[in-house]
Amino acid sequence: MTEPPAKHRNPASNGWAEFAFLPLIMLAAAGLRIHGADFGLPALNDPDEPLFMMMAFDMLRNQSLNPGWFGHPGTITLYSLALVCLAVGGFGLLTGRFAGIEDFATAVYADPGIVFLPARLFIVACGVACVFLTYRIGTRLGDKRLGLAAAALLAVNAVHIEYSQIIRTDMQASVFMLLCTLCAIGIARDGKRRDYILAGVFVGLAAATKWPAALIAISPGIASLWRISHGRKELRWLVASGLCAVAALFIASPYLLLDYQTVLRDLAGEARPIHPSATGNGFLANLAWYASNPLAHSIGIAGLVLAVPGLVWASFRDRTWATVILPGFLLFLIVICAQKLLWARWIVPLLPFFALGMAYALCALGDCLRSLAGNKARFFAPFALILLMLPMIQASRVAATERTNDTRQIASAWIRGHAPAGSTVLVEDAAIDLLHDGTRLLFPLGAEGCIDAKRILTGRIKYSRVETARSSSPIVDLGHMDMSLLPSCRADYAVLTHYERYRADPAQFAEELRRYREVMGNARIEAVIRPEPGKSSGPVVHVLTMGQTRQ
Repeated sequence: MTEPPAKHRNPASNGWAEFAFLPLIMLAAAGLRIHGADFGLPALNDPDEPLFMMMAFDMLRNQSLNPGWFGHPGTITLYSLALVCLAVGGFGLLTGRFAGIEDFATAVYADPGIVFLPARLFIVACGVACVFLTYRIGTRLGDKRLGLAAAALLAVNAVHIEYSQIIRTDMQASVFMLLCTLCAIGIARDGKRRDYILAGVFVGLAAATKWPAALIAISPGIASLWRISHGRKELRWLVASGLCAVAALFIASPYLLLDYQTVLRDLAGEARPIHPSATGNGFLANLAWYASNPLAHSIGIAGLVLAVPGLVWASFRDRTWATVILPGFLLFLIVICAQKLLWARWIVPLLPFFALGMAYALCALGDCLRSLAGNKARFFAPFALILLMLPMIQASRVAATERTNDTRQIASAWIRGHAPAGSTVLVEDAAIDLLHDGTRLLFPLGAEGCIDAKRILTGRIKYSRVETARSSSPIVDLGHMDMSLLPSCRADYAVLTHYERYRADPAQFAEELRRYREVMGNARIEAVIRPEPGKSSGPVVHVLTMGQTRQ
């Protein structure tokens, strides 16, 4: 194996390119991720966002470091969110916006955007950090040209932008995975003790953020084994790296040991074989779904055509790619495709590596053409990069437009325009935008039946209550309520956001559909709001005028 052609560049031109283009790329990455980060607020469209924030808020309220949930495990993200809440509350107290802690808590439950927007901006910062780390990895693997191209491609990636705006663990876990990759490159090149130790630490922190992120350990592991197989006496540092990973995991998330019974319960709850609209169909079908949906949507067919050969080509020519980049990339891809469920967000940690593969292919093709045609071909790579980015930018723009025009907010607007004051409305989403419009909102909460949303928010509902009531069901909705509790869901209107998911697979979800039909027995459908490509996103929402629920 030899070093890639991208290593042989003019240092002066590289420095100029970095000075000129890196700030522009980072500004673009930040701007694309900040724009529209307040989508939906004060309503909460992502079902997991309120759960993450509720757990973070509960830690502050209970003055405890125990998150009380370890399904992801998500510990570092939850701690970070708790710090965001603390910072927002502290700033509000200092500036006089809130009279005290109780006033702050009351304000947050009345308008979650007070803390949700700062929390989303924290995730935005993680997404921008991923772009910069992708640049750093590219420069270590090749030169600044490679790093800049990879960073630019990730900066405009629609899926990466979307999940940089949602309060989840994926983006923060990606940061630790990329930091580990940088250390693994150092191991492959120099075998320094510092890189071994830091690689272990970042593996532990990645695992404490999201369990599957621990798979990145294969990158420093294989890099080290390659060196050991070639006579380097570094086995002790590989062992030390593994010990550092374990230590970092439990230091960052000590309650994995202190509250292990909850850990086992939550892990069992996460291991679900089916999920409405997210059930997989086997390894090859899942691989095809990832390729044709989140990947094709965010990098395009041309990007896929470049990325995979680029990664293989680079691995053939450079042992660092072969020992560090390709193994981690393939292992993570294999693991997510082998799962029983499909989620677009699972592809997020792989997007920087796709960007690196695309950038390498462009740079290598440019070098090949330049060797044949001389300076006449020197603009091929930049021109091809622009052509590749244009449809990605358009996809990002369209996705941003769709995200800020969600079907759930369209349904809320229908209710505001048609439901008389004092009406009772059954909702399946966190439609906090309807709380102050004179309507009474009912929300299905598992074993508790349909409960008054304003009352539970005024009482500052805790995550533990939600978790107990949902009884490990994958979704909090009508489909997972006990039949005997359905009479508690009597309302004048209903906004159903999950019904269509079950109706699309009646054989698999017959029991869930039975509950919906019981509630909808005498209802009249007023509107069916479907997402329109290029205009709106979200689930298919049914708005109904309700009759009486059958006994």
